[in-house]
Amino acid sequence: MTLQQLHYAITISETKSMNKASEKLFVSQPTLTKAIKELEQSIGISIFHRTGKGVEVTNDGEEFLAHARQIYQQYELLEQKYSSKENIKIKFGVSTQHYSFAVKAFVETVKCFDIAQYEFAIRETKTYEVIEDVGISRSEIGIIFISDFNKQVVGKLLDEFALAFHSLVECNAYVYLWKGHPLAKNDIITLEELKNYPCLSFEQGIKGSAYLAEEILSEKEYPRTIKASDRATMLNLMVGLNGYTLCSGIICEELNGSDYVAVPFEDTASSEIMNIGYITKKNNILSEVGRLYIEELKKYLFNQ
Repeated sequence: MTLQQLHYAITISETKSMNKASEKLFVSQPTLTKAIKELEQSIGISIFHRTGKGVEVTNDGEEFLAHARQIYQQYELLEQKYSSKENIKIKFGVSTQHYSFAVKAFVETVKCFDIAQYEFAIRETKTYEVIEDVGISRSEIGIIFISDFNKQVVGKLLDEFALAFHSLVECNAYVYLWKGHPLAKNDIITLEELKNYPCLSFEQGIKGSAYLAEEILSEKEYPRTIKASDRATMLNLMVGLNGYTLCSGIICEELNGSDYVAVPFEDTASSEIMNIGYITKKNNILSEVGRLYIEELKKYLFNQ
């Protein structure tokens, strides 16, 4: 097994095509095919399955590639640190549920580095994909929340991907709505008061469930519900339909604007808490960028 073979396998998994991978790597397709065959023989598993549309990663291949990406990223960091090559960029990625504070911390982190020397990525995405991205080393850090309701399901997924959860802050539930909403000036808002307004939540896709929802108290029944896929649409629905969502109450006005408010939610039947934190590979040592990102997260969260 060589670093070059790992690089080839990772590139094929990203392009999903031997032809596209060979073009990207500037090697002939027969050379690429031979290298992958030798790699598969040396490790005793099939990494890829050929189809009429290209190649697909096998179940064994998914596990192997998760380790391969982690190893190759460490190699790139070493090469960047000790090599004279100027065209190698250090990669840093964050995958997160739809939290404006996570984006704010990312912005402040990026400001501290020369973007020309880095390949930065932030992915606001579905809960399962946040976990998967960190599990396969697509992102170094993921931002999610855990509660009494979802901790068993989320915990099982974290174990499957060999991930660790690090708590940042615990929050009660808040109702997030626009300032023109009839309930916006309330000191508290109850579930009964919300029954005539649409409850907004983020779409979680085919692998989604109430356990993977981004909103606290997702297990409750809401008579009117609408799903959205991004924060901008969610905010538009709050204004256009007097919709609301249940959240942590930690809102970044700089990014979301000042036209929205978070009002404490009161539910006599539940006192569920959101434990917001970040996930990493188990026993993983954070990169310099990763450490600064966590510092920026804590700085913002603890100054609220």
